[in-house]
Amino acid sequence: MTPDKDYGQLVEDRIKMYKPGSFGNPTEILGVKEICEKWDIANVDQVIDMLGLIGDTADNIPGVPNVGEKTAQKLVAEYGSIENIIANAGNLKGKLQENIINFAEQGLLSKKLATIHCEVPVTWNEIDLRVSEINRDELTKLVDELEFRTLRKRLLGEESNSGNSETASQVVQKPKQSQVNSGQMDLFGNNEPTNTVNINGEFSSDEEISNENQISSKPKLNIHSKAHNYHLVDNEQLINALIAHLNKQDSICFDTETTSVDAFEAELVGISFAYFENEAFYIPVPENRAEAQKIIEMLRPVFENESIEKVAQNIKYDLMVLQNYGIEVKGKLYDTMLAHYLIEPDKRHNMDVMAENYLNYTPVSIDELIGKKGSKQGNMRDVDHNIIKEYAAEDADITMQLKHKLDPILAKNPKGKTLMEELEMPLTHVLASIESEGIKIDTEALHAMSSVLSTDITEIETKIYDLAGLKFNIASPKQLGEILFEHLKLDPKAKKTKTGQWATGEDIL
Repeated sequence: MTPDKDYGQLVEDRIKMYKPGSFGNPTEILGVKEICEKWDIANVDQVIDMLGLIGDTADNIPGVPNVGEKTAQKLVAEYGSIENIIANAGNLKGKLQENIINFAEQGLLSKKLATIHCEVPVTWNEIDLRVSEINRDELTKLVDELEFRTLRKRLLGEESNSGNSETASQVVQKPKQSQVNSGQMDLFGNNEPTNTVNINGEFSSDEEISNENQISSKPKLNIHSKAHNYHLVDNEQLINALIAHLNKQDSICFDTETTSVDAFEAELVGISFAYFENEAFYIPVPENRAEAQKIIEMLRPVFENESIEKVAQNIKYDLMVLQNYGIEVKGKLYDTMLAHYLIEPDKRHNMDVMAENYLNYTPVSIDELIGKKGSKQGNMRDVDHNIIKEYAAEDADITMQLKHKLDPILAKNPKGKTLMEELEMPLTHVLASIESEGIKIDTEALHAMSSVLSTDITEIETKIYDLAGLKFNIASPKQLGEILFEHLKLDPKAKKTKTGQWATGEDIL
């Protein structure tokens, strides 16, 4: 019982194909006669020849280009099989002859792909087919190994206790959505799953789960409905005053606004700072590189102050942008994106999603400032500083608030806290340096190696030609097979592939 036309090849006198009705069409029962009439062929074995010629896009069977069903029927009726059609290609004319010759291998492969093998050594025991209780121990091992958490809960009614072995830094970190010309970005690019799993693969605490559920039922706050105090710091006097306050803090949050999501190409448009909730400061950075560097140099003592913890969302990107200006961020680091990854690895980790889930807050969209992503999207440099200030300062403020929410949750799990502080954050520095520096190569050594390899290859080719007694294309499996098994006769029991050429796989060689 199947609607799949491929199965017509299996029909025999005692085997019929039951094709369920669909789209208003009645149910069909197809025997040998019906299959042959349907395809206009002499016997059901020719179903695979037809499929080999016309292909089947549903099964990725390419077929022979420009050969439709009617042409295929004429060819099969006259020659019987693809093999015979190819052998008599010289009798065909025009483009059809050209296609049959040029795509002979593809046609044979398509026939092979369409063939249902009936000689598979299947053994069975009717007792094994009886419904029985599941083997909970074996099933538990399997679903835990494959990390099928949702399936595990459905089958076993419980969550896995296995840990998540992948570290957050092994995941490719994308720039955050607040940068210029970027849209809503997700670290993994996947949809939010229904299960909430913590670092041990266990459900998060009732407090954490209910926190999200309760928040989602309330109206979302935003920059217009929530009290805040965001400051524009746009002259040297104000910058120095802010620096004095920043240097007194144990922990500060910062966020860079840039011209590109590519850290190598990005130029600073501005930097925002926060150290109290609902208050933040935005420093615009001029386009002129010398003027921009002057402002960054004023901030150097803050970024290089090892006694101040630096907090950011996807902090590796910010580290790399600041490296472009000669700044090495020192001191303890805290990345809200990585923290959330360790708490809920299967969830989405961009700031907007976390703000809605943990703070019941919808941040300002970059689309409101520079338009939707595309050719008509504007540039952050063209937006008024007072407008950018609200958007950029909000990023720092919300990130700081997220840190205050995530850190206590992470602290409940000693393993998670240790992983964050001893592996993930130190590794962030390493990864930023590796990506910024790249790999140094010794061009002279590579040229010398290339010369040696070329000489070695030439010598090996010469030896092969001497052993074979003639020159041939060593890279051609067809020619290689002919040399080994026809010319040199190395193996009297050599096997051929279904396409008729000698098999020269690695195991055979």
